[in-house]
Amino acid sequence: MRGIGGVVMETLVDEIGPDIYRLSTYVEQANLVFNQYLLVAEEPLLFHCGARQLFPLVRSAVDRVIPAESLRWISFGHVESDECGSMNEWLAVAPRAEVMYGPLGVMLSLNDLADRPPRVVADGESVDLGGKSVRWIDTSHVPHGWEAGILFEERSETLLCGDLFTASGRQPALSESDIVEPAMAAEAKYHYTALTPNTAPTVRRLADMAPSTLALMHGPAFSGDAPGALAGLAQFYDEELHAAIDRAG
Repeated sequence: MRGIGGVVMETLVDEIGPDIYRLSTYVEQANLVFNQYLLVAEEPLLFHCGARQLFPLVRSAVDRVIPAESLRWISFGHVESDECGSMNEWLAVAPRAEVMYGPLGVMLSLNDLADRPPRVVADGESVDLGGKSVRWIDTSHVPHGWEAGILFEERSETLLCGDLFTASGRQPALSESDIVEPAMAAEAKYHYTALTPNTAPTVRRLADMAPSTLALMHGPAFSGDAPGALAGLAQFYDEELHAAIDRAG
């Protein structure tokens, strides 16, 4: 199918865990994969909406798994076009769907941007999807965005971690290969992380949750040592922060 700028693209669908599907589109202009994660449950949830220009591709991918109109929940990591650009297109397709997001993002943006009132979830609050359960975790400014947050699927211990561990290029659906080095290379190229004294501690807090799978937005789903990868990323952010302080004198 044709996506951004009329370029021929496709959205691949892979089951990376029981009833958890990675929908992945490689965008050559950016040399990045853009992933959504579909959680199939009594109340299905889509994490990341995707950009508006990718909506036809992603909707077709969802329809390969479940009818798109059956979606109940939509969520994402922060307010940015590749995360929520097609939010209202999904709300129009799925009449029962609601956006699920943290209070800060709802107050700052989504009360105005979303065509239907969002469902506010507090930090640490769990929502039972029927067969799956997701917990919202506030991660302000990590990796960027004041209102940033993630979801943790508690039964499969899958961390839907947004832009953390961004990697350039085409990526496999599921991998046990190192994801820290590619993330370091992407940081050197894109400088996408907000480095603050809270960056590394926030990532370590995620490691303490002991996830078994990391569902990356711009990379593979990672099924290796997830707490170790998070600890390694936190160490990298500590070093980057201290280097920046040293450069500033």
